[in-house]
Amino acid sequence: MASEDKKPKAACFDGEAARSLVTELRKTITRMTSIEALRTDLSKPVLEAFVSEIAMLKSSCEFTLKQLKRWMVPEKVKTSITTFPSSAEIVPEPLGVVLVISAWNYPFLLSLDPVIGAIAAGNAVVLKPSEIAPATSSLLAKLLGEYMDSSAVKVIEGAVPETSALLEQKWDKIFYTGCGFSTSGCHYEVGDGQLMCQSSPSSGVDGSRKISFVGSKLEREFFWPRVLETFNTVDGDREEEGFGCIELLAVLLNWLVLPSEHAGHEGGCEVKSHIAWELNIKPCFVGNGKVGRIVLAAAAKHLTPVGLELGGKCPVIVDSNINLIVTARRIIAGKWGMNNGQACISADHIITTKDFAPKLIDALKVELVKFYGNEPLVSEDLSRIVSSNHFARVTKLLDDDKVAGKIVHGGQKDQNNLKIAPTILLDVPEDCLMMNEEIFGPLLPIVTVNNLEDSFNIINSREKPLAAYLFTTNKRLKEAFVKNVTAGGLLINDIALHIANPYLPFGGVGESGMGSYHGRFSFDTFTHKKAVLYRSFAGDASARYPPYTPGKLKLLKALLSGNILGIIRALLGW
Repeated sequence: MASEDKKPKAACFDGEAARSLVTELRKTITRMTSIEALRTDLSKPVLEAFVSEIAMLKSSCEFTLKQLKRWMVPEKVKTSITTFPSSAEIVPEPLGVVLVISAWNYPFLLSLDPVIGAIAAGNAVVLKPSEIAPATSSLLAKLLGEYMDSSAVKVIEGAVPETSALLEQKWDKIFYTGCGFSTSGCHYEVGDGQLMCQSSPSSGVDGSRKISFVGSKLEREFFWPRVLETFNTVDGDREEEGFGCIELLAVLLNWLVLPSEHAGHEGGCEVKSHIAWELNIKPCFVGNGKVGRIVLAAAAKHLTPVGLELGGKCPVIVDSNINLIVTARRIIAGKWGMNNGQACISADHIITTKDFAPKLIDALKVELVKFYGNEPLVSEDLSRIVSSNHFARVTKLLDDDKVAGKIVHGGQKDQNNLKIAPTILLDVPEDCLMMNEEIFGPLLPIVTVNNLEDSFNIINSREKPLAAYLFTTNKRLKEAFVKNVTAGGLLINDIALHIANPYLPFGGVGESGMGSYHGRFSFDTFTHKKAVLYRSFAGDASARYPPYTPGKLKLLKALLSGNILGIIRALLGW
C-alpha cells in the first residue's frame, strides 16, 4: 500500500484491506526473514521465535480483524430521569497520532502488537523500534515501509538523538513497551570530578571507554566548569535532563583544544602539550521504573496520556502438593525458554518451603539437562544475552560476594558468544544485588520460607510486579493468592501463558506499568470514549429557568433524587 504503482490505495483502512495486507505480509514473513533477524539480534531459537513472536502476532491480527466491527459499534447506555426524555451512547473515536516505543527482547511482538490496536482504533502511528535489536528494527522499517501506507504507519529508526527528538514532539498518546534494563544513562568521571547524565530511554551505549585529555591545573579549572555549564547535571537529589554518550563525546572533543586566550599558561605551553587527566565512560543500566519516569516527564510537557509496559521481579510460589515434573518443565519454559530469562514476565525468583526446595531443585536439574544438554552454552535452543553490556550486568549479579557459594546448578559463562547457562541459586540473602533489581537474565534464585503463606508478605513488601505465579492444587491457597497478591496479572500452575488469552488485559500496576493492551484492550487504550446524549425539544421543564420559586426548587429536588412520588406531588403543588 506504500507505493501507488504496486497497488492502488484503499479509501480507508477497512477489514477487507486489512485481510489482504495480512495475506501479503504472511507471504513475506514465511520466507524466514523475521526468524533470521531474531537469530541475528538474540540468537533466538527458531521454534521460540515463531511461537512467541510470529504466531502470537498473527493471532492478534486475526483476532482484531474478526472482532473489530463489534468494537467500533457505539455502546448504547441507559439514561436517568434527570435527563428524561433522552437517549445516550458511548462513541469510540481515535486519539489521533500516537507514538509507540518498543523493546528489544521481543522486537516483533512488542513493536507490532500495540500498532495493531492503534491502527484498528483509527490512529496514525509512529513506531520507534529498539536499536539494541538492529536487524529486527531494519526489517520492520523495510516491511512496513513496503506494505503499509506511510501516512498511517511510519517507522523511525535510530538511537539517542532520534528517540529524544520524538519524545519532544506533541503526541496524542505515547505507548512504551520497553521491558527490562536499558543502557539509558552514563556515569562520567573526569579526574576528581563527577558528572551524571541521563539520556533517552534507549541509549545504546557500548562498553566502557577511556579517553585521555590534555590540560594543566589552569585548564582543568577552566575546562571542567565549562563542561558542567554545558550539560544539565545532578544538583543534590534533583536530577534534570542531560545528554547521552554520543553528545558528551562530541562536546568534549570540541573542547580538546581550548580557546587560544587560555593557552600558553604555566610556562607558555599549549594545551595540547599537557597529558593531564582521563575521562572514564561506563554504561549505567537503568531499570523499568526509571525509564518510565523519563517517558512520563517528556509526555507531561504536552499533557500526553501514556501507556507503560514495564516489568519487575515476577515471583513464582511453588507448593509441595504438585505434579513435580510438569511444574519443573513449566518453570524452565517460563524462564530460560523465554529469551533465556530476558522477558518482562519470565520467572524472576522462586519462593518455596525449606523442606521442598531440594526436591524442586533436583527436578529442575534433570529437566534442564533434558532440554539443553550437559553443555547448555552450545545449545541452539538457548538465546544469548543481547549485548556485552547486559552480559556484564548479569555477570555482576552472579559475581556478587553475597551469593558466593549459593549456586546449586549452572553458572557457566561464555563471554565471546554472550552465553550464560541456566543458573539456579539457593537461599540468596535479601540484600544481595539480584534480589534488589529485576534480574532479566538466566539466573533463578530460590528463596525458602517456613510456611508458604509467608511468601505473600515477601511479594507485597516489594514493588508490584508485572506478573505473579503460583503452583499448587490447594484451593484455599489459590483463593488466598488471588485475594492477597497484587500484580499486573496472576497465573496459577503455569508461567506467562496468560498473555496468550486475548480476552484478558495485559499491563502493569505501580512500578510495573500503567494501562493495558491485547485484544479489545488494545483497541480501548488507543481510543477516546466520547459521551453523547441526545434530546429532543419535547419535555422542556420550566423549573430549570428563572425566576426560581419554592415550587420549582421542590420539583428539581425530586427530579435530581429520582423520587417519582415527590415529582408528582411537586407538579400537583402539594
